[in-house]
Amino acid sequence: MARAGTDCLILDLESVPDTARWTPPEPPPAPAPFPPLWAHRIVAIGYAWLDGEDRLTRLGVIPSTGDSPDALERDLLDNLTALLGDRPPTLVTYNGRGFDLPVIALRALCHGVALPWYYRDRNVRSRHSEDGHFDLCDWLADHGAIRSGSLDAITRLIGLPGKQGVDGSQVEGLYAAGGLPEIERYCLRDVAQTAFLYLRTRLLAGKLDRAGYHARATALYDAFAADGRVAEVLAGAARDRLLLAA
Repeated sequence: MARAGTDCLILDLESVPDTARWTPPEPPPAPAPFPPLWAHRIVAIGYAWLDGEDRLTRLGVIPSTGDSPDALERDLLDNLTALLGDRPPTLVTYNGRGFDLPVIALRALCHGVALPWYYRDRNVRSRHSEDGHFDLCDWLADHGAIRSGSLDAITRLIGLPGKQGVDGSQVEGLYAAGGLPEIERYCLRDVAQTAFLYLRTRLLAGKLDRAGYHARATALYDAFAADGRVAEVLAGAARDRLLLAA
């Protein structure tokens, strides 16, 4: 969990199978096989930047101008590194240690992209450190002692709508149909819900009291509402339960 006063970057990615480098089994089983981590082609990276007071300062998707699948992915990785800079914030993910971060590292290996922010500080990769990377899924599972649940289940538990319309199983079809904008919107919805979950874990851990949580969650809610891009999350939320309104 990020130290008080430390900026955080809530991070989520979406991917499709890299069928140029990985061949699914034939005939395809049902359900479709989950590719090995190295065979996930990143097509979207969403983020929310929170300052040391948990205020939203930036919400967006990493841009890419690549004109081919490989060039698009390489551009995403380069621009993610540029966003993080020389002194990256604490990363906050849901199952980022098990999926997002190793996929980023393996795809950077594929394309020859440097990830100094990932390798410079061991805390980003150390499972039991929360200073460089706070994986909410791993933390709630007591680092493997239990199974904490999916992001969909845990966000519904605190009053959020969970997955809406699109889920990860539909990303490949959307991408093939030219639906990258919808994939990016779906990614941002996951980012927003992960941000609210992060605040609730700070309450759970005693880093915030109930009044402090309510104030920060309300401010985050209002910032997302003003932005407008994750309106479905707010419309589907049980607002009083999410914000712990008195």
